[in-house]
Amino acid sequence: LFLDRNDAVELPIKFVPQYAACYHCQILLKSSCDVRVYEIKCVVNTDHAEAEIEFLTPAYQAVIQDIPISNMSNQDWKLQAILEGQGFYGPPLLNVGLGETALYPLMFKPIAE
Repeated sequence: LFLDRNDAVELPIKFVPQYAACYHCQILLKSSCDVRVYEIKCVVNTDHAEAEIEFLTPAYQAVIQDIPISNMSNQDWKLQAILEGQGFYGPPLLNVGLGETALYPLMFKPIAE
């Protein structure tokens, strides 16, 4: 069987991930005159989540809230934190190992009432 450039063969695949993670797969196709291996990488993200934290502290006194970050994927995470807003501080990078929960120390230090 010879296919020209406009012909295609569909290979339906059903993928049902359990967790947000990076999944790797190999598909081996064999015939009497050809062998092909296709590598597939599927990246699954969780839905966009929003959270709200309320800080109560006297003026000029810092308060720190540890925010838990759980990594339920199958690989280590190297996260970059981008903080916006006056008076907020925290480390720019956070490493969360596979299957671990790390605490991100978010500090709020008000400069006025």
